[in-house]
Amino acid sequence: MDKLIIFDTTLRDGEQAPGATLNEREKIEIARELVALGVDVIEAGFPISSKGDFAAVKAIASSVKGAIICGLARAVTKDIDAAYQATKSAKGGARIHVFLATSKIHMQYKLKKAEDEILRLAAESVRYAKKYTSDIEFSPEDASRTEPDFLFKVVESVIAAGAKTVNIPDTVGYAYPQQYGDLIRAIKENVPNIDRAVISVHCHNDLGLAVANSLAAVRNGARQVECTINGIGERAGNASLEEIVMSVKTRRDIYPGVQTSIATRELYKASRLVSKLTGFVVAPNKAIVGANAFRHESGIHQDGVIKKRQTYEIIAPEDVGFTGTGLVLGKHSGKHAFIKRLEELGIKLSDAELSRSFEKFKDLADKKKTVYEEDIVSLIEDEINKPAQIWQLDSIAYSSGTNVTPQATVRLKYKGKITESTSAGDGPVDACYKAIEKLTKVKSKLLDYRIEAVTSGKDALGEVSVRVAADKRVATGRGSSTDIIEASAKAFLNAVNKLSVRPSKSEILHL
Repeated sequence: MDKLIIFDTTLRDGEQAPGATLNEREKIEIARELVALGVDVIEAGFPISSKGDFAAVKAIASSVKGAIICGLARAVTKDIDAAYQATKSAKGGARIHVFLATSKIHMQYKLKKAEDEILRLAAESVRYAKKYTSDIEFSPEDASRTEPDFLFKVVESVIAAGAKTVNIPDTVGYAYPQQYGDLIRAIKENVPNIDRAVISVHCHNDLGLAVANSLAAVRNGARQVECTINGIGERAGNASLEEIVMSVKTRRDIYPGVQTSIATRELYKASRLVSKLTGFVVAPNKAIVGANAFRHESGIHQDGVIKKRQTYEIIAPEDVGFTGTGLVLGKHSGKHAFIKRLEELGIKLSDAELSRSFEKFKDLADKKKTVYEEDIVSLIEDEINKPAQIWQLDSIAYSSGTNVTPQATVRLKYKGKITESTSAGDGPVDACYKAIEKLTKVKSKLLDYRIEAVTSGKDALGEVSVRVAADKRVATGRGSSTDIIEASAKAFLNAVNKLSVRPSKSEILHL
């Protein structure tokens, strides 16, 4: 079989999506799920970009086992030093990923360097990185808009210098599948030493072609694909991991002998985790992991599926971990049953987290007749998605109605003391947010507010996701409750706490 290496950049390029800020704990949680998924390489971040990113990459390298941990670096010695220091403790191996722009527009306007200087810098940076590790990847940034003959020279030069992987980024999503596939084939035919390196591809989705371009590259000899969970990333995003993996698995006639190491039954779980921690809701019609991916409305389709699922389903829902909603626990369930269900879901918690989560489960079970699997996952995600608790929600009370000015009274715990404020607003959520702003003194702008029912029924647990901006920074927050105003308050306070402790991200150069 021909191995296709899956290089996941959710924690680097994915987090660069506006509003997708993750804290260190959340990054480790995602990294562990990526290992469970079977990802070969995890690009954990860009260590030189900030102290926070360096610390997160280092924490992932030292605590997450089962995949190569990669750090990104410009073709600059201090970047390469930082990437090595952050990843050197990786148990599954460390990789340094060096990049340098090679297209005319980047060389002329961004770098202000000539071709001969780019060639020299590219080779020198790889040789410098080689003193730290033999696992070096090089990316000629904006490769799809680079003059082919010059691109061939760059690729040949960095392989000669020691690069084991050469990545061909479609940095701005400009490529077209036929053209991009031809470029990969041309590299194989025109770079004399290409047999000494793996060809990788990194495609963006500006024209909606990231997955198509990646798959065209695989057909023409690429054997590493750089992608993200749910396709999140800069601008319109990156190639979607789940779509690439299931395309290769489903269309074996198109990709004979090509296989990945991905445990596809983990795809839905990984998708949900990334969605909840970033606050980016997955569109219902999203391929593979969307809520409607395995639902059939048409009577003709329903009839066909009942008779033979393959009439209208080319992928079995269980193959990607989509099991639907199942009744699991109720208010009479004990702690042992709760722990067993967490084990079945693959959720691991510390003793303290388990105790708090069980208390929340019992509270929820008192409010709901039945507690579903999705309710438990949402409840646990609330527990692991906590920033530093500068302000904690003690209670809220609100009034609203037709011809009544909405008001909310919020009580927050701050440094062990309870503070309270009452505000009016356009609605109970607005009033609640204004009261929180009075207490926290964090003046912010609500950029996005979304609400979803976790399960069906009048007593369904509701999840609220928000994006909030303050002082040129953006944070996401989420909260869940059977009371949607309470869920809204939790989500907003979650974001406010992040804004209060997290420094602004450094400006980053992007692949």
